[in-house]
Amino acid sequence: MERRDFLKLGMTGAFGMMLTASDLLWQVKQAKAAEMHPEPTQSLSPEEALQKLIEGNQRFVDHQPQYPDQSALRLQEVAQVQHPFATVLTCADSRLPTEIVFDQGIGDIFDVRIAGNIATREAIGSIEYAVVLLGSPLLMVMGHERCGAVTAAVKNELLPGDISTFVRAIKPAVKKVKGLPGDAVENAVVANVQYQIERLKHSKLLTKQVRSGKLKIVGGRYDLDTGKVSIIT
Repeated sequence: MERRDFLKLGMTGAFGMMLTASDLLWQVKQAKAAEMHPEPTQSLSPEEALQKLIEGNQRFVDHQPQYPDQSALRLQEVAQVQHPFATVLTCADSRLPTEIVFDQGIGDIFDVRIAGNIATREAIGSIEYAVVLLGSPLLMVMGHERCGAVTAAVKNELLPGDISTFVRAIKPAVKKVKGLPGDAVENAVVANVQYQIERLKHSKLLTKQVRSGKLKIVGGRYDLDTGKVSIIT
């Protein structure tokens, strides 16, 4: 065997060992995830559901994810029925994958994603479905740092096609904080979360769940630089 063939064979073998080690590590993590027995969604109070999200986000920020509810067993558990412990209305931004930033798994979060995290009628209907019919005890409206939709609304940009629709939906929030000290976009991101929550409170179905203590509605802001989710009051 020539020397270059020997070296090539050695590199191939080493690469194969790396893949095997990587696969083994993933299998170990999946096995641990399968062994976890989280409390049933139906037993979680709104406060406990919020705490579960916060703890998951902290694991994500600390780079210590547990990858819960991502096993083959979990896949089968939720194949016929779902009971997400949280519903999140958030931006469609590709940098904001909800299950990852909260370190959750299959069937844990009912995602409603739309540019600018705006509460359209369709979005509200989806949320009502998750809360009333699926029993989700927590609803979070989550905006994020440097949101393009909010930035466009602040700059009052003229955008083509239906892109302008979500800009119009954010403008009332921009108006509320216009002229305030600080970064205009950042102020509008927070104001938009609060404004969309107010729109959600017009839903009789959601309001009924809140009054009965079965639902908690909170705001959140995701930091693109750190991965941290801060609660907005």
